[in-house]
Amino acid sequence: MQDDTETRRHGDAGNFTVSPRPRVSASIFKWLAHICRFGLAALFLFTAGAKLAILKKFSGNVAELLSSAHVNYEHWQWPATFAVIAAEIIAAILLLIPRAVRLGAIWSAILLIGFSAFALYYVYVLHGEALECGCFGGIIASELGVKTALRNLALLIPALIVFFGYSRKPSSK
Repeated sequence: MQDDTETRRHGDAGNFTVSPRPRVSASIFKWLAHICRFGLAALFLFTAGAKLAILKKFSGNVAELLSSAHVNYEHWQWPATFAVIAAEIIAAILLLIPRAVRLGAIWSAILLIGFSAFALYYVYVLHGEALECGCFGGIIASELGVKTALRNLALLIPALIVFFGYSRKPSSK
């Protein structure tokens, strides 16, 4: 595996030296990974905060989703509501802790895939009515469905960039 330095050939065959200058592509990818890391953390903190701001309305949406899935919503409404909010806060915290960044990327990907799968399940399997998902606390209107699923799946790209691009090792200079 190559580190962040560029190997340059000087002179005859087999005579290589290592340049102290980092590869530009590696440097850009490292910055991109950091931007994606903090962007995802901010997104999850924002969505959790927005859900807390409209907690009763969001729990009502969760109750409707649970009811349509034939789950006892009266019993599971609040635990499911807090589980979603807690899962988003945990994702943000993991992304912010340097030793847990890759775990945070995996957790973020699991959440995004889970949210997408449920949105598609709700629309296509349960044939649910259009329902405001409350993903952004009503600040950004979003109904459960294909658009929600595609948006969440598109957010897998930054999660993958963080997973493959983040390195805790300080660059050797």
